[in-house]
Amino acid sequence: MPLRSWKSARRTLPAVVGVLALILTACGNDGDDSGGGGGGGASGAIVVSGSSTVEPITALVAELFAEENSDVSVEVNGPGTSDGFELFCQGETDINDASRAIEEEEITACEEGGVEYVELNVGIDGLSIITSTGNDDVECLTFADLYALVGPEAEGFDNWQQAQPLAGELGSTTELPDAPLDITGPGEESGTYGSFIELVFADIAEERVTAGSISEDQAETTRPDYQSSGNDNTIIDGVGGSDSSLGWVGYAFAQENSDQVKSLEVDGGDGCTAPTDETITTGDYPVSRPLFIYVNTAKAAENAALSDFVDFYLGDTGFDSVTEAGYINVPDDDWAATGDTWDQASG
Repeated sequence: MPLRSWKSARRTLPAVVGVLALILTACGNDGDDSGGGGGGGASGAIVVSGSSTVEPITALVAELFAEENSDVSVEVNGPGTSDGFELFCQGETDINDASRAIEEEEITACEEGGVEYVELNVGIDGLSIITSTGNDDVECLTFADLYALVGPEAEGFDNWQQAQPLAGELGSTTELPDAPLDITGPGEESGTYGSFIELVFADIAEERVTAGSISEDQAETTRPDYQSSGNDNTIIDGVGGSDSSLGWVGYAFAQENSDQVKSLEVDGGDGCTAPTDETITTGDYPVSRPLFIYVNTAKAAENAALSDFVDFYLGDTGFDSVTEAGYINVPDDDWAATGDTWDQASG
């Protein structure tokens, strides 16, 4: 697999982003395969579920794959990483898109379901902490601020300033505004929910458990009393609809909807940093995460179309589709390593 040069240009998300179930059966041609493998002769059906964040990448790859493989149908939907793993570990899907790594209970579920899989890192995303474009009172939030506003001890807070004492106790010097606090964010079915807790809350929550302020179960949650959704577009609408809103989505969705929401800078301990292609790639932006696809290896061995699709995904087309969908490419060495991992699993 050849190494690719860095591509940072961001383009418009494809129209397929908002489609929950996309069945691609295109009238393909048998011309040259420019996708880097897997094109031209496959037949069969492929079912992909999982993360709504990764869905745009996979849907675009599926669309391009179908153009060259008219006898293959590829169904792509995005109910959320957790819901997707439930289906995947029961053997109901071929691939699970995931905006976080598989968790212990899901590993157990796959073992119990007899599902063997390979984990493939296909891109990088940052979580954008967002508010309305009409909110001029907030520009940067610390991890302590975010815990005080959205964490399990924030239940019942309906004004930003109610979080001020807790944020101060945790070391923040941010002056939070006297304004209604309207939160819209991912629900528990979303990998973005779990990533947010892991990246932003983990260290603080551990300290609060040790102090006896929260339970171990609470350390793995947010406050329960906010508008939650597994649909990123619903979150954008909710945050954009209030001048004193707060929420979080994947970086690409925030960028695509910058007319409705603005991304806040985040201070994870090294100063306020805005999410950009560069800061997410370098890790300077503290709320960044890898994106994965999980492939059922037994099904790939039985279904040549599935194996060809993954080959295609990990070729030039998949690499280009990451940026086409608004996300960040993994470094060349990591992309080559992903290809090697697949070669070993499928060989």
